[in-house]
Amino acid sequence: MSTTAFQNNLIAQLPHLRRFARALCGDAALADDLVQDCVERALLKQHLYDTSRPLKAWLYAILRNIFISQWRRSAQMGAMKPLDDMEDFEGAVPPAQEQNLSVALISDALDHLPAQQREVLVMISLEELSYKDAAEIIGVPIGTIMSRLSRARASMQNLLEKRGTTFLRVVK
Repeated sequence: MSTTAFQNNLIAQLPHLRRFARALCGDAALADDLVQDCVERALLKQHLYDTSRPLKAWLYAILRNIFISQWRRSAQMGAMKPLDDMEDFEGAVPPAQEQNLSVALISDALDHLPAQQREVLVMISLEELSYKDAAEIIGVPIGTIMSRLSRARASMQNLLEKRGTTFLRVVK
């Protein structure tokens, strides 16, 4: 694959990378930084890319590994919070639109899932990766992916039902 073709394919994956990064870290600014680090590493390591594998899976593996490395580093340093997040903002009005409220409730429920369940749920349900690709990215057997996905879906359903919402439906 030529450098130009690789770069064009990489650019096409940016929205998917950003969405996955946002799901992993829960913050738009951190997600953008994570995607930037991922793209930088992918460009530097382009020669290691195996064209027999999907580019998306390779990029997700890079992004996930960077996230885990940063998470481990921050866990050693302790929790840090921006000053703006520490202020108590009064007068905030929740969204009145039902769609925004639905997205907010689902996003909040997603944030309450354990990291392992959240990443599998995002990869399979949102990013539409195959179980095989997700298993390769995370480095676990396909059965583990299926188990985590099942637990994640059940947890999401329970969290949303506790809030009195039924946005998710069972499809058989």
